[in-house]
Amino acid sequence: MIMWKTGCLLAVLLSASSLSAQTPTPPDAQALERQGKLPEAAEAWKAITSHNPRDAAAFASWGVVLSKQENYQEAASAYKKALALNPNLPGIQLNLGLAEFKQGRFPEAIPPLRAALAADSHSMQARTLLGLSYYGTKRFAEAARYLKVAAQAEPNNLELHQVLAQSCLWAKDNDCALKEFQQILRQNPDSAAAHMLMGEALDGLERSADAIAEFQAAVKAAPREPGVHFGLGYLYWKAHQYDQAKAEFEAELGIDPGNVQALAYLGDVELRLNNPEKALVLLQKAVQQKSDIRIAYADIGAIYMDQKQYEEALTAFQRAVKLDPEQPDMHFRLGNLYRQMGNTAASEEEFAKSRALHKKADDALLKKLSDAPPALHP
Repeated sequence: MIMWKTGCLLAVLLSASSLSAQTPTPPDAQALERQGKLPEAAEAWKAITSHNPRDAAAFASWGVVLSKQENYQEAASAYKKALALNPNLPGIQLNLGLAEFKQGRFPEAIPPLRAALAADSHSMQARTLLGLSYYGTKRFAEAARYLKVAAQAEPNNLELHQVLAQSCLWAKDNDCALKEFQQILRQNPDSAAAHMLMGEALDGLERSADAIAEFQAAVKAAPREPGVHFGLGYLYWKAHQYDQAKAEFEAELGIDPGNVQALAYLGDVELRLNNPEKALVLLQKAVQQKSDIRIAYADIGAIYMDQKQYEEALTAFQRAVKLDPEQPDMHFRLGNLYRQMGNTAASEEEFAKSRALHKKADDALLKKLSDAPPALHP
């Protein structure tokens, strides 16, 4: 899986907003905060809220001090109390959304951030945090919607553009992803990760030759980057260039012996190169390490079927279908197997499923390189 580091992305965003006091600020709490004595300031604000539990501004100020101490859970609680007392307190929704975001509570961050953006449509902080929260909840189309505006305002913020590009890629908006990766590569032409992701976008647009070129550039930039040789090998595999694919899968396993996808696809290549015995060893090793590699079970079934070991083939094919019932090729193979086993009714049923599903097949590189997009680390 390709990971983006977002540690600097929110350098400006991740600070609590100042809140207007609705009542005079007690000198001791204010002075302690100004002196940087945050634990003492937090206790002072806590005491004030105890004496006046209806003071929304005091709860809000307490939350700000707690946020500065990175005590986001208690800060969120203080902000919620302030919000309940005075929902119109300036900055309260944004601060609550920020506190939830910093805890990685992305679903909980979305409502207050939406409210903050509704109150101030020009707030780039609220817009960016909202987009990142949608990304964190894997609602990629909505993430891209907000991050596009934020990224336009910060053309040099590569990390922000990377998250936007990832959002577009996972939302299957390949034109958007391609545009973002091109911009990233103009500023950082030696970024192997950007070349890989641009290759994924080009693969999604069915521009195979261009996708291969991007992965070749990624290999040149970072020949020992995990995943890069597998990605290039997969593209060669799709193009039926099996000798080149084999070399890349072997290179990937030399870097990362635990890459089960590379092991399974190497087994598939050996099968296609008419080496079924070698293929079976690799494929069985793959399913022993990871029990959800569809292509491995499909190929194991094909090998057993050629050997007329029909029951073993049936078990393997059924496992492949269970892993992904939407792939038409397995229903077709299963139909052929049932026909050879003399089960005409089951055979025709599988052939019908294959025909119905054929237009829906989706076997993109993106799904092979990672099961999920990079996680967001606030």
